[in-house]
Amino acid sequence: MRIISGIQPSGNITLGNYLGAVKNFVKLQDKEDITDFLVFVADLHAITVPQDKAELRKNIKSLVSIYLACGLNPEKVKIFIQSEVPAHAQIGWVLQCNGYIGELERMTQYKDKKERQVAGVSVGLLTYPSLMAGDILLYDADMVPTGLDQKQHLELTRDLAERFNNKYGETFVVPTPFIPEAGAKIMSLTEPTKKMSKSDPNPKAYISLLDDINVIKKKIKSAVTDSDGTIKYDIDNKPGISNLLTILSCITNTSIKDLEAKYKDSNYATFKEDVANAVANEIMPIQEKYNELINSKYLDEVLDQGRDYANYLANKKLNKIYNKIGLGRKR
Repeated sequence: MRIISGIQPSGNITLGNYLGAVKNFVKLQDKEDITDFLVFVADLHAITVPQDKAELRKNIKSLVSIYLACGLNPEKVKIFIQSEVPAHAQIGWVLQCNGYIGELERMTQYKDKKERQVAGVSVGLLTYPSLMAGDILLYDADMVPTGLDQKQHLELTRDLAERFNNKYGETFVVPTPFIPEAGAKIMSLTEPTKKMSKSDPNPKAYISLLDDINVIKKKIKSAVTDSDGTIKYDIDNKPGISNLLTILSCITNTSIKDLEAKYKDSNYATFKEDVANAVANEIMPIQEKYNELINSKYLDEVLDQGRDYANYLANKKLNKIYNKIGLGRKR
């Protein structure tokens, strides 16, 4: 079974990204039924909005360092940069030509981003789900670790794969989503009905894996909760406490039910203190490893190896796709 996933290099990874995606990658890499695992830095997706080139390259390097610091093993997971594999952009165009405007306009993320966009909305903001589909279909991925907010895009990927297969003959594997039961959606610390996001204008709303440890603890302790004093999971009536329970459950591998029993007689201050310490203890070794890796030659070795492997797989698939459509000379 082959798995592929990517994360945009649009700033530091949040605790939500880590618990919802990267931590699960580390677990998945050791599963015996996974024969191939590819993780890429989605830098082509990042340019749907204006980017400072120096900052973008810094973020790419930082993201790879974080992946490795979190425990991804390059012997088990091939890590590469999307733009270093030209076939991604090439298949993206093919899938655009097999998709429909109406499908893309229905994408919830597009509609949300369009509303927030101050300047002109780029064509890429509309069409990037086609590129995302190409990222997956290019490698015949069987399974895609998917956040709840990306499920709609994976459904589009499946539709495009089936449409292409029906039109040109069996070509693509139709992928299935993998959505973790816990930690799939970590919420904002200041508005716990919204997803934690590194683009939030309020820095207290999210935790970056590269935040100072003392700052991390303060953010947890100041997280918005409620006033009834009961530590219980109730996503509708107690979203703040529910979010902190989810975070602690993911980090300690303890069920929420067991955590509720443990803290049934505790107050919010004690509970938040424990959550803060658990998060800090999880992040400290990641930061130490990150600082060792960020300026090392090892990063380039890992990325070169990942790039070469991804190009081999991608070019082989792209040639098959081009032959099916009738592009270029038959090989």
